[in-house]
Amino acid sequence: MYSTTDFRKGLKIEIDGTPYEIVEYQHFKPGKGGAMVRTKLRNILTGRMQDITFRSGEKVEKPDLETRDMQFLYRQDDKLIFMDMTSYDQMEMLAEATDGKDGFLKDGQECRVLLYKGQPLDVDIPLSLVLEVVETEPGAKGDTVSNVTKPAKVETGITVQVPIFVNVGDKIKVDTRTRSYLGRE
Repeated sequence: MYSTTDFRKGLKIEIDGTPYEIVEYQHFKPGKGGAMVRTKLRNILTGRMQDITFRSGEKVEKPDLETRDMQFLYRQDDKLIFMDMTSYDQMEMLAEATDGKDGFLKDGQECRVLLYKGQPLDVDIPLSLVLEVVETEPGAKGDTVSNVTKPAKVETGITVQVPIFVNVGDKIKVDTRTRSYLGRE
């Protein structure tokens, strides 16, 4: 059990059998009555945001969440197939549940998977990845205007805006949160 004094950004709690992540919280004391804690919560299962106010000292449940090291094996239609690195069990997860992170998964890549009651819920990927450019237009010689970019398709299938000097076969560093180019490797 967690108390409202344990609340912090990113803490995962369970209310009425539903797991939530605390996005924002604010402790306040109205003119009369006891102290309160206002929270903005994200439903981990659906992604919907919700505002809930708790009385100070109120208790909430800990959700049945765990993270496991897994290996991404392959994509099958709209499902992602992972293998548990310790038990070698395979699990599947809907690609839409990853909120776009599935575009950065390569076959054989190791990652951490968040499980809720034994079912895969989300995948945790690094903040930046080095990916190979597989398709892009050649840059025009002499085009030296600053900040000129072109689309480049990387090995995982996503498209990233890159500077004109990046060519097919180059390895580039990509920010996984913003899908932006960080540099060449």
